[in-house]
Amino acid sequence: MSDFFKDIPAISYVGPDSDAEFGFKHYNKDEVVLGKRLEDHLRFAVAWWHSFAWEGGDPFGGQTFVRPWHPQDSMKNARIKADVAFEMFRILDVPYYCWHDADVRPETGNFADNLKTLNEITDYMLEKQAQTGIKLLWGTANLFSHRRWMAGASTNPDPEVFAFAAATVKSCLDATHKLGGENYVLWGGREGYETLLNTDMKQELDHMGRFLNMVVDYKHKIGFKGTILVEPKPQEPSKHQYDYDAATCFGFLQKYGLEKEVKLNLEQGHAILAGHSFEHEIATAAALGVFGSIDMNRNDYQSGWDTDQFPNNVPEVALAYYEILKAGGFTTGGTNFDAKIRRQSIDPADLILAHMGAMDVCARGLKAAAALLDSGEMEAAKKARYAGWDTPAAKAMLGSSLDAIAAEVLAKDIRPEPRSGRQERLENLWNRFV
Repeated sequence: MSDFFKDIPAISYVGPDSDAEFGFKHYNKDEVVLGKRLEDHLRFAVAWWHSFAWEGGDPFGGQTFVRPWHPQDSMKNARIKADVAFEMFRILDVPYYCWHDADVRPETGNFADNLKTLNEITDYMLEKQAQTGIKLLWGTANLFSHRRWMAGASTNPDPEVFAFAAATVKSCLDATHKLGGENYVLWGGREGYETLLNTDMKQELDHMGRFLNMVVDYKHKIGFKGTILVEPKPQEPSKHQYDYDAATCFGFLQKYGLEKEVKLNLEQGHAILAGHSFEHEIATAAALGVFGSIDMNRNDYQSGWDTDQFPNNVPEVALAYYEILKAGGFTTGGTNFDAKIRRQSIDPADLILAHMGAMDVCARGLKAAAALLDSGEMEAAKKARYAGWDTPAAKAMLGSSLDAIAAEVLAKDIRPEPRSGRQERLENLWNRFV
């Protein structure tokens, strides 16, 4: 038990009319929506990196947080950090958490030491899981922070770096399997390039494809039943990232024979950096059969950078959950708060309140999306727009040929007239529910 959050009560549902600072106004985990409890719909997870490993720095300034586990260079402090983390999970009553290896153990630069400390701390975390009932949504490897990764991990021109990356991912997949993780994520913080002057793109893509196939092979070898997820990540830090967006990632998976084995973990901030909306990325992944999980956050739309702020825009969040519900909801995935408090928010209470507020926003968004989906009005309008394709003649045309279709257009003197897309009417419908 940690006293880092002393005097902060466990957060429970108090209802929308309450003025209690510490209490969920909209997230009642046992509320049933579309036949399922809210907790089971949303599957909330806390990100270890931003909540506990981040020290409050930015490109122009260093550490602003002073925590009991600083400096993060010893196993003693790693255990303190774990104690605080599980205490926060208890206060928030979240069912899941997520981590990178470098979040939970000190970085030594030596693989043998990193492996030893990772095994030690995950044994400790396994005990914590048994005591609390909190589970691991996913684990992943940090293949971007240390200077060894400056030219990529699986795409690095140095085979020794590729080998170190492979060994690191194996250790993290082993740890995730040990902790009962429901997914394993790979995201390429350095899998891209700065200039073609020193880059063999085909070789790098081939190595990245081979690396991911190795991960899938090892998953099956050890009997890991979770889902392997890849996270699209544009322009951060490389302008030319190989895993730019959902469509790019699907093309990559298909080229290397992985589209049946790997799904996507989509982040709101990354969608914006790619020039898309979050709901676009979710709908794209769902249409291609590779939707897996989400990292929920938001960007500062004025800065043009991935600021990883907590979500606070209910209509924006509702659009995302509408697409998720249409896709059948989460299976092994969930809502991970890949979000961080501002570097001036230095009190422990700020960390609790940020997550509490975000959970309320997500609950409101999901309930609004569920109500609209349940009404059937939006889907009926879409169905009506494409109704012409339900006729036998239209269906037959898709199996025809260009010359046959052209002959029919001439014979029947077909002269199509445009039809309204009714966008404004549907926007008004959406706003009735949100």
